Amino acid sequence: MTTMTLRHFPIRSSLALALLGALAPAAYADDNADSLSATELDTIEVKADVARGYHADASQIDSFGSFGHAALQDTPAAITVITRDQLDDRQPQSLSELARSDAALGDNYAPVGYYQNLMIRGFALDLATGYRHNQLTLVGEQMLALEDKERVEILKGLGGLEAGIVSPGGLVNLVSKRPAKVRRAQLGVDNDGANNVAVDVGAWLSPNVGVRMNAAHGKLDSWIDHADGRRNFMALAADWKLGDDTTLRFDGNWHDTAQRSASGFQLLGGTTVPENIDRTQLLGYQPWQEPVKILARNASVRLDSRVAEHWNLQIALGHSRAVIDDNVAYAYGCFYAPECATGEVPGNYFAPNGDYDIYDYRSPNDSRRNDELRVALNGQFDTGPVNHELSLGASGFRRTIDRSPYVYDYVGTGNIHRAPPVFAPSPNQPGNPVRRLDSRQASAFALDRMHLGDRWQLIAGLRQVRLKERAWKSSGRLIRYTRTTRNLPQVALLWQPSAQITAYASWSQSLSLGDEAPYWTSNDGEFLAPRLARQQELGLKLSPRTDLNAGIAVYRLSQPFQFAQPDTSAAGFTFVEQGQQRHQGVELWAAGQLSDTLRWNTSINLIRARAQDSLTPSYEGHQLVNIPSRRAAAYLDWTLPGSANTAVLFGGRAASANPATPNGLTQVAGYAVFDIGLRHASQWGEHAMIWRLNLDNVFNRFYWRDTGSSGGDNFLFPGAQRQARLSVSFDF
Repeated sequence: MTTMTLRHFPIRSSLALALLGALAPAAYADDNADSLSATELDTIEVKADVARGYHADASQIDSFGSFGHAALQDTPAAITVITRDQLDDRQPQSLSELARSDAALGDNYAPVGYYQNLMIRGFALDLATGYRHNQLTLVGEQMLALEDKERVEILKGLGGLEAGIVSPGGLVNLVSKRPAKVRRAQLGVDNDGANNVAVDVGAWLSPNVGVRMNAAHGKLDSWIDHADGRRNFMALAADWKLGDDTTLRFDGNWHDTAQRSASGFQLLGGTTVPENIDRTQLLGYQPWQEPVKILARNASVRLDSRVAEHWNLQIALGHSRAVIDDNVAYAYGCFYAPECATGEVPGNYFAPNGDYDIYDYRSPNDSRRNDELRVALNGQFDTGPVNHELSLGASGFRRTIDRSPYVYDYVGTGNIHRAPPVFAPSPNQPGNPVRRLDSRQASAFALDRMHLGDRWQLIAGLRQVRLKERAWKSSGRLIRYTRTTRNLPQVALLWQPSAQITAYASWSQSLSLGDEAPYWTSNDGEFLAPRLARQQELGLKLSPRTDLNAGIAVYRLSQPFQFAQPDTSAAGFTFVEQGQQRHQGVELWAAGQLSDTLRWNTSINLIRARAQDSLTPSYEGHQLVNIPSRRAAAYLDWTLPGSANTAVLFGGRAASANPATPNGLTQVAGYAVFDIGLRHASQWGEHAMIWRLNLDNVFNRFYWRDTGSSGGDNFLFPGAQRQARLSVSFDF
């Protein structure tokens, strides 16, 4: 996506429309006693945002989850919180752009015009369980919308106690804005012709009932030719205070996007990085190519209640569904190209001269659905001199996938150095959707945070997960039945010599599902067994002031290595589990207010990712694919002397060389990219306005942003060229 950020959204039903109509005349014109309490809360929140816009004290991940109810300073894990101020200033338009905020994050198959995925600490996130909305699972196969989000929380490392079956890399949690007295509109444009308009409207209708609605409409003109589209977004958040101790919260959003998807490049002949390419070219473009349409609906209801002194109950129910109409003139391989006809060049890469096959790919009504029920009880009690913070909970989770038998037909051959000819589309049509996956998880967890005096804390937790999963071919044939029960422990020790310093050591386990064998292996379609991952981490957190924090974490992650092993089979490869993949790294970060005029957010990640005991010597002794050994990210906000309303924004991100083949012989070059921006606050009558101008990739640097994989194949995606974005927000 290449539209501007536009803040806010929603109103989908006639009820929501009626509420919006009621808000304008009633909730904002009156300053009566009924709205006084809510107004005071809003003012406090706004002041906190302004003064500490790049700093956060807590996250939802800390509460009723992996670490008990605690502040970030007391959490034995590396958690990044991207605040609303950062989202506004940086104006990210996609998950890939959001990943620039932290050096531990990277792309893993993130095409323009398609749903994207991230890597954390070198592990790709699980699209089924790695993304969350207010702690509840979110279908990852949807486009990212940020207008209604107050912040984005990123747990780096194992989340077994939090989520059960999940990628070892971690979790991304999107946190909704809550009801507040606000009326704001935002307009945005960029140099590619994209535009976006958004509104954010909220109020307390009474001392006990508050609502907030966001809506956005945008034109998605991409920096890649022909990869244009549009989006519409709506969301509603509501809080109902049922009593002094009980609150019912609702969140719902609807996101409709349509945009042509851009295929990734591949290595030439399987060994050579393409050179002298036009990154604005849409590979395989055909005039008949339809946009990829993704319709996502997400909703949750949560009850928070204080059931006794020091004891709180949370019951949450979430639903997430995305329906994808996948349409693309797909650039892939060279099976039909003359240079690959002899079989000496692997067909699942582009040809040495840059030729590639073009396929008419259509898969309509691809439905992904997540449903989750979660209950958690959190409280405190003493046993002698030891104070306990106990968290108990249980959850049920179901994920289903329904897919149509798709069309995937060769239509012609193109070349990376010129626009392809126009070919006729396939006359074939997709079939009707059928159930492809039914996955059910039931789990229970317990966690005890024990305060051993003023300086020491011991955290011990356990989640038991029961998984029952079936997968079918499009023909209806059952190809996998998985049934397993695992206990996932977590232990951490914290030492706090003062309120500003926390040192910790932690050990934990998590479970992730096994990967599927690629089509070009001898055991095509086979799913390997679930994998148990282990993590050890040492960390130090510093908070010299209430508006500034910093830290360092040293970690070691390992899980069984699943890969396509070269062999003497007819296919030449068999997908196996053999040995271990081990990621060892160091992270450093700092965020907050350095002075009255300077605030920053910066991070560095150094990682060594290796395969061991794989019985494939060429795959060992070097960095694994798509994991640069060094990454850095920095962002500075400098308020100009003598002008409190104007700030200059500086950003930069860098990565070392990135491996592109399992044997480590081919890699894309490292890069350093710099951004600059300007923020200016002004007044129009009694209405506040904020102007933001961002220039990304100032020096128009060409770079490959990732070498991620999909379906067992690796792709190369270039970073965007120089981009300018302008937005203005207006309080009305």
